Amino acid sequence: MGLTAMESNLDIIRATYEGASEENVRNLLAALAPNATWTEAAGFPYAGTYTGPEAIIANVFQRLATEWIDYRAEVHTYLADGDRVAAFGVYSGTYRKTGKAMTATFAHLYRLKDGKIVSMEQYVDSAMVRQALVD
Repeated sequence: MGLTAMESNLDIIRATYEGASEENVRNLLAALAPNATWTEAAGFPYAGTYTGPEAIIANVFQRLATEWIDYRAEVHTYLADGDRVAAFGVYSGTYRKTGKAMTATFAHLYRLKDGKIVSMEQYVDSAMVRQALVD
């Protein structure tokens, strides 16, 4: 089946960033393979690798939604290369417990297979994020 008959890998990833956050999460859930791995970078508050949609939502997105005010991941550049898609951008938000705001650059590298995300690896300037966590 050619790419004309289905969404491109780039379209699939773009749909997880470009809408309202509820819409983005819905699109992400639909795109995740059942055994997808999601790696948050060392030094990031949610560092670790989570496997499967439930673990990914609980350990990453649920926490972002409850621990931060106006948390955003704004992408400025997408690069697609075969089964890989990279998204580059800037995180921003205010940590609820400290009231401190942050901005930090990130890159996310996705690998897809048959239109489903099988892995995501996060690269981030975690020092900028961590500054918001301490009083």
